[in-house]
Amino acid sequence: MSSTPTMGGATPPAADLIKDATIETFQADVLEMSMKVPVVVDFWATWCGPCKTLGPMLEKAVTELGGQVRMVKVDTDKNQMLAQQLRIQSLPTVMAFVGGQPVDGFMGAVPESEIKTFLERTLAAAQQMGLSGAAAGGEPSIADVLAAANEALNAGDLSAAIQLFAQAGNTAEPGSDEFVEALGGVAKTQLAAGDVEAARATLSQVPEDKADHPSLSQLKAQLDLAGDPGVADELQPLLAAHQADPANQEAAYALAEGQIAAGQSEAGMETLLDMIAKDREWNEAAARTKLLTVFEALGAADPLVKTARRRLSSLLFS
Repeated sequence: MSSTPTMGGATPPAADLIKDATIETFQADVLEMSMKVPVVVDFWATWCGPCKTLGPMLEKAVTELGGQVRMVKVDTDKNQMLAQQLRIQSLPTVMAFVGGQPVDGFMGAVPESEIKTFLERTLAAAQQMGLSGAAAGGEPSIADVLAAANEALNAGDLSAAIQLFAQAGNTAEPGSDEFVEALGGVAKTQLAAGDVEAARATLSQVPEDKADHPSLSQLKAQLDLAGDPGVADELQPLLAAHQADPANQEAAYALAEGQIAAGQSEAGMETLLDMIAKDREWNEAAARTKLLTVFEALGAADPLVKTARRRLSSLLFS
């Protein structure tokens, strides 16, 4: 496996590299450990002939990696409920866990060359998730964990994301930039799950002197837009009120807030731009301020933001 980069660090004792697990220890030995280093799980049974062939080869390959991968053995006869939960249908079955999630696996006894290829794929998956610090069985850096957390969040894996952000926050020095980024990550994940109040509560834990941290600006904008969930339910009456009196800026602003709260960002920006066209200074430029908040929440690369920015510039500088 010469194609796999090797990092420095002491090799963990054999007892730490390969161990037996039960349903009671699976959380710690596999799910939690895989947040730090890839874990390969061998599901086997004493009556299984192919298991007796595969097991020693797998142990040998894991040992040769010197701590880059851990191995856990599960006797399915003694842990039938665990095997059922993981839908193990034949033996032997081997699964690789990275970041608390299964990422690869195979069934049946395979040649040594296929075992090595499987372990290479597992290490590659770990590196993609930012667990490069686990290559020698050491702790991943906080930056690695944050990178893995953001990747999980972007992929929609909210469970893994919040666990990784929490792990980074627990490891980071309180008040440090990494601590703030981890707190912000937890709040982003909560917001992505639709729990606006939990996200706001998490954000309130950010130290005062870090309140303007750059990593929080988009999150704050998104929370500002979240507003009152009940507003979205009143969208039709708000639209009717605006149509009845298009010149009424208060009615237009209420409609824009409702559209944004309902996830209709494009319509909300259009309403705000129309307000600016009529009176850019209304209510201390409230429409422009709200529009800039939408821009921040959606991000500069969003096509809708680019279009709205061009129209805003045209209105302000014409």
